[in-house]
Parts: sequence; structure tokens; C-alpha cells
Amino acid sequence: MVKIKSGFEDFKNFAMKGNVLDLAVGVIIGGAFSKIVTSLVNDIVMPLIGLIAGRVDLASLAAMLMPADSAKNAAALMLRYGSFLQSIVDFLIIAISIYLFIKLIERFRRKQAKAVELPVPARSEELLAEIRDLLKERKIG
Repeated sequence: MVKIKSGFEDFKNFAMKGNVLDLAVGVIIGGAFSKIVTSLVNDIVMPLIGLIAGRVDLASLAAMLMPADSAKNAAALMLRYGSFLQSIVDFLIIAISIYLFIKLIERFRRKQAKAVELPVPARSEELLAEIRDLLKERKIG
């Protein structure tokens, strides 16, 4: 019983770390983002590409590898390359979106790093500091 309680405490400590919670939030947001991109590709991008390609429904493009055989009660074997093309477009949109998002975050981090840097003192401030140091040396010596 003690081992189970200790294991539960270890798991609780692990799960409550900031990185794990950030990862969980990222996975949830990523799932929702994936649905949005899939809808964008299926409902907007692919129909436009199909219209440009000559009113073809790209998702339904397929090549028949083996026709249906009613004697064996077997369905036709199809190579659905249109669906594969749709998945590639899905991937490209997600990859570009993630790339742009990371670039945006890097820009904010650079601005934040610049804001944290100490300002360079003016020349008059440097001269005053030197005078102060010289006066301190005279009192000591």
C-alpha cells in the first residue's frame, strides 16, 4: 500500500510540473487546430483546386487496382490518391502555420531580451563615475 501511495505521489509531482501541463495544453490546442485545418483543406482549398483543375473533386480521385468480384463477394480494390493529396495539403498548411507561429514567438523573445538588456550609460554618466572613483582614491590614499 505504501508503494502505491508513493508511486501516486511521484506521478502527481510529475504531472503537476509546468512542462507537462504546457504539453497537455499544446496537445489539446493542436487537436483543435488540426480540425480547423482539415476543414479548411476539405471545404475551401481542395474545392478551389478542383475548380481550377477543371471541376474535378480531387478527394474522389482513385485508380482501380482490381475490379469488384461478385462471385467472391469482394469489393473493388482502389488506390485513393486524391485523399492522399488532400492529406499532403493538410500537412503543408499545418507545417507552414507552425513555422510562422514559431517565428512570431522568436520575434517576441528577441524583443523581450532587448528590453531586459541594461541601457548603455551616457558619456556624462561615465565621466561622473570616473570622477567619483578618483575622489574615493584620494580619501583613501
